Amino acid sequence: MLNYNLKADLFRYGGLVGYKGFLKGIMCSGFRYMILYRKAQKYKNNRVIYFFFRLLKRRFKIKRGYDISFDAQIGEGLYLSSHPGHVIIGPIKIGKYCNINHSVTIGRTYKNGKICHPIIDDFVWIGTGAVIVGGVRIGKNVLIAPNAYVNIDIPDNSLVIGNPAKIYPKENPTENYINHILTESAI
Repeated sequence: MLNYNLKADLFRYGGLVGYKGFLKGIMCSGFRYMILYRKAQKYKNNRVIYFFFRLLKRRFKIKRGYDISFDAQIGEGLYLSSHPGHVIIGPIKIGKYCNINHSVTIGRTYKNGKICHPIIDDFVWIGTGAVIVGGVRIGKNVLIAPNAYVNIDIPDNSLVIGNPAKIYPKENPTENYINHILTESAI
């Protein structure tokens, strides 16, 4: 029923596993959206099923405000906040086990006639109202504080605060922010 990516996504919502966990997880709007997104990605070559999931995803976009581009590449274990507020993600690459809170915008820019997309590595926590734009690379284990504006590269193990972004090196900044990581023993 669920592939590994969806199991990892489900596990991020409080360590939920199995059929009962799925029934609890389906109550979280962030997980429901990820089901639609991942199923639409899976059936991209089957026009009928793809169209069905795309319609459901569009309805969810209007109802809940989630808008993730079909060209985005998202690793396992993405946690989308279930709080009201738009989450807009363009055609970017997101690594494993990231948290994205509400009212976040992640998108591309145009520089010298060239399109630039952000790349977000593993274990990144993005706070409410944050904006990430341009051809930037966000390193592993990075915490981006609420309302931060990021248009510069961020090294691994960093805390990012403010507009313009200020980088503070910090060992393990996402500790206690990124929880419930799926391991083989939890399956």
